[in-house]
Amino acid sequence: MTDPTADPLQPSEGDAFSDLEMPDLTLKGLMSHFGPGVILMMTGIGTSHLVTAPVAGGRFGYVLLWCIPLSYVFKYYGFEMAFRFTNATGKSLIEAYGTAWKKWPLWYVLITTLLQCALGQAGRLVAAAAVLYYMFSESMGLPVPLAGWGLAVGLISVVIILRGRYEAVELAAKVLASVLVVSTVAVFVVEPAPISQMAHFFLVEIPDGSWLIIAAFLGLLPTGMDVSLQASEWGKAKKKGMSKIRERMEDMGLAHRYDPFDPNPAHLTVDTSKLPENAREYCQRWFKIGIWDFRQGHVVSFLLASIFMLLAAVWLYPSPVEGRAVMGEIAGIFTRSVGPQMMMVFMVGALAATFSTAFNYFDGWPRIVGACCRNLFRSTASLQGIDRTTLTPAHRSAWYSEYNIYRMTMIYSLVTSVAIVAGLQRPVFLVLVASALAFFVAPVIFFLNFYYCLTIIPKQDKAFYPSTFAQWFGWFSLIVFTGMSLVLIFWRIWVPVFGG
Repeated sequence: MTDPTADPLQPSEGDAFSDLEMPDLTLKGLMSHFGPGVILMMTGIGTSHLVTAPVAGGRFGYVLLWCIPLSYVFKYYGFEMAFRFTNATGKSLIEAYGTAWKKWPLWYVLITTLLQCALGQAGRLVAAAAVLYYMFSESMGLPVPLAGWGLAVGLISVVIILRGRYEAVELAAKVLASVLVVSTVAVFVVEPAPISQMAHFFLVEIPDGSWLIIAAFLGLLPTGMDVSLQASEWGKAKKKGMSKIRERMEDMGLAHRYDPFDPNPAHLTVDTSKLPENAREYCQRWFKIGIWDFRQGHVVSFLLASIFMLLAAVWLYPSPVEGRAVMGEIAGIFTRSVGPQMMMVFMVGALAATFSTAFNYFDGWPRIVGACCRNLFRSTASLQGIDRTTLTPAHRSAWYSEYNIYRMTMIYSLVTSVAIVAGLQRPVFLVLVASALAFFVAPVIFFLNFYYCLTIIPKQDKAFYPSTFAQWFGWFSLIVFTGMSLVLIFWRIWVPVFGG
């Protein structure tokens, strides 16, 4: 029986969401849906896995293995909260940061991201340059310096990103991840590390001269905590799940329309009980895909980091592992273990990993700068968005549009990072410093991600709200991670500067 009071021209809520296609949750379907989690994994592999882990194994053997599980276990919920928040609200965590007093988290993120665009990107860029330098300058005698290869990697990345779209970033990450995983696991299976040395995963030892490597591990394993914000923006850009239907819900009055200049945390909240069953199921399926996407990337990243450090401990220790030809020394793992024919396999995998890392950061950090600006400045908010398919002539012409801020930040990152590589041609040191910088900003990002998930996602929403275990272990992880940051700052900065 129909409702005589209903407006025949107004579609019902069920009809409004009838076009939603349920994602395939089979293994084949999941692989096609994965994206932001794979990208997050690949942003860390290029430097932390291919440089930091072999340096740790070459200089200290198995002693620093404990850093790997510590980083992955105690940083897990800092990253997961980014996926959880975006899937629960359809918004980026950057919007949530804008609800704080005086928007201080946005200013904090903006300043640290601009710093990371220069110094941090230099650390990622020099890793890719080091691979090319060894392959062509060291081995083949091409007269191209390290900075020249860095410029080439940067230019190629920027051109691809500016001429393409989000899908280009996602596809590149998937393909390059496959190359690296297959080549690395194949070599490890041929000559695995002794089982007796696995006890070092649980034995905490801090040898002299290892603090920078420890900070680098904690900063960039699996990757920098600030990448969680990039993953949130990537998840929003993917336009699946809640991010696909959020605007539709606002138009129908099922969710508040968020105003960054009258920020109210409650206006970011979505009450999924108001959604028809098919829309609720659609959002929950995409949330499951997002979490599985992140978790499989987390596990694969952990295995690769462990394998690289174990291989270095077996084949390189004791060695300082440094210099512009560092990739040649690391490649010695493969030539010594299975023969010279495997060196090229490794170098292809290394180039895939390091290039994808630099590539992803050239997209990720400018996204964050643009996102901060759209929540800080009305002029940018009036011209927000970087999807080239939705840009207007005003978006392209006004320097203050989010799209142009995104592009200008990318060029700034390219110029400054290449200049740093040219001025400081010490790839290993540059990678370690950039990684340590990520460690010192991580606790703040971890806290904010966790706090906004707990305060904005409704507690009664059991599908999206963090479980009791996630809450308790998340707070414990934050305490441990922050405590280690303070200890390192005290012993390596406070004591040398101000004395005991």
